[in-house]
Amino acid sequence: MQEIENMITSKDNSYIKDIFNWNYILFKKYNDYLNNIENQQILKITNELINLHFNNCNLLISLLEGDTNE
Repeated sequence: MQEIENMITSKDNSYIKDIFNWNYILFKKYNDYLNNIENQQILKITNELINLHFNNCNLLISLLEGDTNE
């Protein structure tokens, strides 16, 4: 069986950049919200969301850089 190369098209690249931007915007917004949250449960959830979007951004950067070692 022939192995398929790992290749990202320019259209894929554009989609990945858009997804990165959505995640980065949410990451920044949640970071800004932290200063105004007093409820500890909401603070915990917000921190989890920050970590989620941060990790998504890192994954997307690795895709854009062509790092396929996941």
